[in-house]
Amino acid sequence: MRHHEALRDIAEGARGRSRARCPPKQPAGDGPLMPNAEISGPDNAPAILMLHGFMSSNLQWALNRPRLEKTFRLVMVELFGHGASPVPDDESAFLVDGYLARFEALRQSLGVDNWVVCGQSFGAGIVLHYARRFPGAVRGAAFTNSRSALSNVMVRRARRGLADWSKTDPRSLPFHPRHARRFPAKLKAQMEAAADAIPPVALWRATETTGPGLSCRDVVSQIEVPVLLVNGVWEKAFQADRDFAARAFTTIEIADLEGGHSINIENPGGFDAALERFAAKCLR
Repeated sequence: MRHHEALRDIAEGARGRSRARCPPKQPAGDGPLMPNAEISGPDNAPAILMLHGFMSSNLQWALNRPRLEKTFRLVMVELFGHGASPVPDDESAFLVDGYLARFEALRQSLGVDNWVVCGQSFGAGIVLHYARRFPGAVRGAAFTNSRSALSNVMVRRARRGLADWSKTDPRSLPFHPRHARRFPAKLKAQMEAAADAIPPVALWRATETTGPGLSCRDVVSQIEVPVLLVNGVWEKAFQADRDFAARAFTTIEIADLEGGHSINIENPGGFDAALERFAAKCLR
């Protein structure tokens, strides 16, 4: 079975009672190649764009969908080469600006006037840049523990691990979900299989092309929309960045929750409640 077929089977098992809608079709002609997007929730509900992290997929949100999709239209995008997203030949597609242009194309194709955006880990820097560059489209930006969004430490670490991507065993990278200690066993197995299916070249491009543009540390004061940080307090290495965010963002709320780096999986109830309150306030 080819890896994209296997991923579809994995994702099917994670959807539970709610069925995701078909992802937007790829544009014809010279249009940009689009990442995969799964959509769930009522068509007329306020929308949340959700972007997972490095070596993850839309399985990242499996525990959050059942509650959030009751109230919101969830637009869950997968990084290029992750999940069911393609690997573009054009390396510029992996630039942060490449993702931002595609978010705007996706928003317009769905008829969404504006939305809240939510980024997890590696995805956080991308959505924060989106909020800074397109404040008319973004009503609020939420993110979880992300050293790559507030510094370059984790990106440098990934780049060292992928110095020779053609020979690197992705399972050896510290970001691989097999190293997670507090994930439900079934979901962890599904996420491991999805991570194993990511082409090494996609990991390389994510670190070499996307990674250098992720940090928002020097521009957070330019983000005008409301911001929510859902902070897993057990990740001690992130807490200095959490304190920096509290000082540096113009308008920020911080929800300090019991849990670690993947707070939305480790404490789904707390994460869902925090994002639900924030999004409802921003989108009312």
